[in-house]
Amino acid sequence: MARSVALMGDAMLPIAVTLGVLRLYGPVGVGVVLAAWMAAFGGLVLFGGVFADWFTARKMMIGADLLRVVTHLVIAFAFFAGRPALWLLIVMSALSGLGAALFQPGVNSMIPQIADDPQRANAILRVADAIARLVGPGLAGAIVLLGGAGVVYAVNAGTFAISAACLLALRVRLAPITGSKLIKDLREGWREFRSRTWMWSVILVWSVYGITLFGPSWPLGAELVTKSLGESAFVIGVTGEGVGSILGGLIAMRYRPSRPLFSGAVGMIAFMAMPLVIALRLPLPYIVSAMILAGAAWAFWSVMWATSVQTQVPGEVLNRITAYEVAGSVLSIPIGQALAPVVGARVGADNVLLLGCATGLLGIVVLLATPAVRNLRAVTKAE
Repeated sequence: MARSVALMGDAMLPIAVTLGVLRLYGPVGVGVVLAAWMAAFGGLVLFGGVFADWFTARKMMIGADLLRVVTHLVIAFAFFAGRPALWLLIVMSALSGLGAALFQPGVNSMIPQIADDPQRANAILRVADAIARLVGPGLAGAIVLLGGAGVVYAVNAGTFAISAACLLALRVRLAPITGSKLIKDLREGWREFRSRTWMWSVILVWSVYGITLFGPSWPLGAELVTKSLGESAFVIGVTGEGVGSILGGLIAMRYRPSRPLFSGAVGMIAFMAMPLVIALRLPLPYIVSAMILAGAAWAFWSVMWATSVQTQVPGEVLNRITAYEVAGSVLSIPIGQALAPVVGARVGADNVLLLGCATGLLGIVVLLATPAVRNLRAVTKAE
């Protein structure tokens, strides 16, 4: 329940930033504000993994939710008061990213503790995320168009408050790890991370994706779609991604491949339809179809990846390994978010997205050619 409510807030936030900031500061402003969130998240999630071991994941997640309540309320009041300063949006976005960094490692470690079937639990979370993506963007877009971005931020604050309340009511027997030291724990996490070729190989590819594919998608994709088809078309397209995510999550509930990362990588080929169709500036039906495919591919991959991490990694180091794999996945995204509008202004936003599509397909080839990724076998519990 807590995660589902928080996911609704997460799903609404990119629309609030994209549409609210785009009107005031253009695509460069959107890229910088999103990059501030992602940089704080990626840069500090390593410490979130260690702190989750020290204080228990539940306590860290509650504190993270409360921090995000405060930051979103500050931005909401700034919008209500008039034109918020860009520096304020950047600072509050970074603090919100810090909250996410403290929250995320605990999600991965708590699932094996409370679920007998991690893949099914991850699929349910992915469907919940998909429903949030389906309802959240449309709701956020409507609120921005009718009431302004400040209202969306206020609603987001409410979702994180509800999430904190639900976590307070949750009873999980997770004892903190005592007698540890920060540097020692970080080194141990890194040692465990680099010893798994299948893990660091995927993260290496995802690091490239952050700069060329994931990072440019929001600022440049939003710019191209809104300029050619309007803001409502962008909201419809993102809602289509939510529909696809539901489909991908439902597939992951039923389909249990013996080689999860191989199947997930093959599925990710469909994700590349999104940057391709947007770059070609095709009509709205094509954009919605591509977003549905992208959502389904991403949801299916996410379940295969999360389940592999949770079942292949011992519980006593799972928080720290999760922190490294999450940090590696997202640290390069703010680089792509910040650079994409600048590069797009010089060479064309459509060319940047086409490059993202090409590197995306090349990354799939690399994953499928890596034996440790291709041959990783599914297990039912951590070994």
